[in-house]
Amino acid sequence: MLTERQYLLLMYIRQRQQHDGITPSFEEMRIAVGLKSKSGIHQLITALEQRGYLKRLFNRARALEIIKLPENVVGYTPKPQPDNRYNMAEVTELPFLGRIEAGVAIEAIEYQAETLTVPNILIGHGEHFVLEVSGDSMIDAGIHDGDYVLIRKQHTAQSGQIVVACIDGDDVTLKRIQTKGSAVALKPENAAYQTQIYGASRIEIKGVLAGLMRSY
Repeated sequence: MLTERQYLLLMYIRQRQQHDGITPSFEEMRIAVGLKSKSGIHQLITALEQRGYLKRLFNRARALEIIKLPENVVGYTPKPQPDNRYNMAEVTELPFLGRIEAGVAIEAIEYQAETLTVPNILIGHGEHFVLEVSGDSMIDAGIHDGDYVLIRKQHTAQSGQIVVACIDGDDVTLKRIQTKGSAVALKPENAAYQTQIYGASRIEIKGVLAGLMRSY
């Protein structure tokens, strides 16, 4: 499953290579997909590499090889179409805030650069955002590496809920939260990982798990 901007960038690179015989510059890519800085293009290309769509050719400057395309791509399509099971009245564009480690804490959630189309049936009340899971520490809760989790924004959570937690204002992780007095435990759902315990003042809740999407 590609985000809208990942798809747009891949299709733009393909179009330029087919029509002009060259790979566009990062500045051209930035303009084509509507980003403010070229660092966002680096992130998109890295994500496409990780998903097996692109390969960098390091022996040549500015060279990218397209390894595969999304299913059913024939010509250049400027925007992916919604899943045919849903019409446009049944889906919502949610902010996609990047990857979150389910195994160990990482740097704070990335700035919003993209959106994902999500069926309304997966969304309840309140404001939501989407994160892509990296790691396997929540696998026994049915959350796998590469899954997209739908997070309802809120700053409180009941003990036992799966949350996005910020540690010391810097690192963010996806774990099951358990509270006891002034202590907060962030518990993985994988016996290979250990529960981490913190003082309550060190933990800020960013949201609570509301749903999950998976591409097979």
